[in-house]
Amino acid sequence: MLVMGGIVGSGIFINPYVVAQQVHTAPLILGVWFFGGLLALAGAFIWAELACRLPGAGGQYLYLREAYDPSVAFLYGWVLLLVTQTGGMAAVAVTFARYTRDLTGISASDGAIAATTLLALTVVNCFGARTGSNVQSAFMLLKSLAIAALIVAGFTLHGPLRNTAPAQLSTGRSMLGNLGAAMIPVAFAYGGWQTSSFVAAEMRHPKRDLSRGLIMGVIGVIVLYLSVNYVCLHALGPAGLAATKTPASAVMRAAWGETGARWLAFGIAVSTVGFLSQGILTTPRVYCAMAQDGLFFKSVGWVWPRTGAPVVAIVLQGLLATLIAVAGRYEQILNFTISIDFTSFAVTAAAIFVLRRKQKEIPEYRVPGYPIVPAFFVLACAGIVASTLISYPGNSLIGWGILAAGYPAYLYWSRRKTV
Repeated sequence: MLVMGGIVGSGIFINPYVVAQQVHTAPLILGVWFFGGLLALAGAFIWAELACRLPGAGGQYLYLREAYDPSVAFLYGWVLLLVTQTGGMAAVAVTFARYTRDLTGISASDGAIAATTLLALTVVNCFGARTGSNVQSAFMLLKSLAIAALIVAGFTLHGPLRNTAPAQLSTGRSMLGNLGAAMIPVAFAYGGWQTSSFVAAEMRHPKRDLSRGLIMGVIGVIVLYLSVNYVCLHALGPAGLAATKTPASAVMRAAWGETGARWLAFGIAVSTVGFLSQGILTTPRVYCAMAQDGLFFKSVGWVWPRTGAPVVAIVLQGLLATLIAVAGRYEQILNFTISIDFTSFAVTAAAIFVLRRKQKEIPEYRVPGYPIVPAFFVLACAGIVASTLISYPGNSLIGWGILAAGYPAYLYWSRRKTV
C-alpha cells in the first residue's frame, strides 16, 4: 500500500490525454505506458536490493551517502525538501482543494483547504509509521475502488464516442521526439515508488518486506495504469482521448451520467489525499537522517521515543508545503522537478555497481538480470532527463540552479560539523 500509494495520485486520471497528443495510435499509447511500467519495475528491482543491503532510515539518501559521498546525499535531500517533495505536495493539495470545492460547494479558498489538509495529515503522521500507514492503506483502497469503477464503466460502452473537438496533436518533431515527450507525463505518473524505502528503519523485517512490497506494488500499479488507458482508448478512441483534458470524467459521464462523473471526482479527491499522506509519512525520514549526520539543523533529527517518528522533520516539511500551497505559485515547480528527479534516480541506480564492489556479502535479494537491468534503468533515466531539457529548457535550468545552490549549503554544514 505504501508503494502503490506513493505512485498513484491524480495523474493517471488526467495524463493519458497528454500521451495521446504525442503518439496517436492505440498500440503506441499503450506501449509508452507499458515501457514506463517496465522502467518503474526495473527501479523497484534495484531499490529492493539496495534496501536489503542498507535497511536503515533515509532510503535513497542512505544509498547515495554510502555509495558515493555525504555531499551527494546532501544535495539529494536539499532538492527533495526545497523543490521536488514540498512543491509536488503543494500542487497535489491544491488539486484536492479544487475538487473538494466542486463537490461540496464550500466557499473557502483553494489555499485554505489545501493548508488545512496538509496540516491535518502532518499531525496524523507525527504519531508514527503504523498510524500513518493505516491511514495510507485506507486511502489506497478507496482510490483503487475509484479506478476499478472507471474500468468497469469504460467496458460498459460499446465503442469510441463521437468527438468533434479538434485535438492539439504534436507537430514538428520526429517519432522518436514524440515518444520522448510522451514519456515525460508517463514518468510523472509512475514516480514515487522509491519513497517507501524511507521508512525501512521502522519496519519489523525491512530486508524481506520492503523488497517484496516494492516489486508487488509496482506490478499492481502497472496493471491499474494499463487498464485505465485501455478503457479510455476503448471508450474514446485515440483521437477522442487526445481531445479531452479530463478523459476519466468523460468516460464516467458517458457511461453513468453526471452522477458517475461526480463519484469519480470524489475518487480523484481521495486519490490526491492518499498521495499526500504517503509523502508526509515517508519523506521526512530523509531530512531526519541528514540532521543526524550533522548536515542539517540538529533539532530536525529528533525522534519521538514513543512512536519512532521524526516529528520535527514531519512538521518542517508540512509547513513548507503549506506555505507553497497558500502562495499558489506551484505550477512551474512541477515542470522543473523531473530532470532533477530522474538524475537522482540514475545516480542512485548506479550505486548498485559501487555497493557490490564495496560489500562482498550476498544479500537476501539481488537484482535479476544484473548488470543489464540496472544499465537499462540508468540509460532510460538519462533519456528522460535529456527529453525534459529539450522540451522545457528554461524550467529545467531553474531546477539545476537550485541543485547547484545546495553545494555551498553543504560546505557550511560540513564545516560546522567539524568545529
